[in-house]
Order: sequence, then structure tokens, then C-alpha cells
Amino acid sequence: MHEIFDHTADLGLRVRAGGFEALCEEAAAGLTEVIAGEVSTIRPAVAEILSVAGTEPVWLLFDLLGELLAAFDLRRMLFAECRVSRTVDGLRAVCRGEPFDPVRHQLAHEVKAITQHELDVHQTAAGWEATLIVDI
Repeated sequence: MHEIFDHTADLGLRVRAGGFEALCEEAAAGLTEVIAGEVSTIRPAVAEILSVAGTEPVWLLFDLLGELLAAFDLRRMLFAECRVSRTVDGLRAVCRGEPFDPVRHQLAHEVKAITQHELDVHQTAAGWEATLIVDI
């Protein structure tokens, strides 16, 4: 589950999931929703593998979302889904999507960056929770 909330001149994203990998997948869906609005318009036509190195959950999530944002900024890729798995040295995400098509996709926000402001990832009795702010 994720929710988007207003934060001064930015947008926030709160994410909850039962496991860390599911938290990353839900955060990826939330970021895509911030960028493109309706995720259901994105076809899972092309697969890309994104990898991030590290051990700390907060930086793994931060770096993964940075990779997703870079894929959009550099190649205009929007992802309908990401399947995340832990590796020995970090995370591996198999993301499926397609390039931005102005005929079928609408841009909701121009995301400039994933920020470290109020960045929080922690495990709870019910699973994992994250809060992050995106600069728009």
C-alpha cells in the first residue's frame, strides 16, 4: 500500500508492505504514480534489470528509486511493475514497462529528485514502512 501526500512545495510518499522487497516494489509503483498518474496505462512491454549495491535498507530503497527516476529522465521509461529481490550485495529489480508515449500517457508531475529530507525506512511488527519526499 502506498499513499501520496502534499509536503510544502514537494510531494511525499508513504509506503507499507509485509516484506522489504514488497516495500521496494510498492515504492516503485508510488513513484511511477507521482510521475505518470495512472499506472494502468503503462504496458509491461519491455523488461529492464536495475541493480543497486549496499546493505542498509534505507539506502537500497533510495538508490532503487533514483535508478527508476534516471530511467525516466534519460530514456523516458515508465514501469508498470517492478519485481525486487535481495542479492548478496544489494537489490535486483526486474522492471517491465514502456517508453513514455504522449498519446497514451499523461505526466502528472515533473520529479526533479528523490530527496533525503525526512527519508525513513524501518521494520515494524506488521512488516516494513517507508516515508520519502520527492522534489517536484
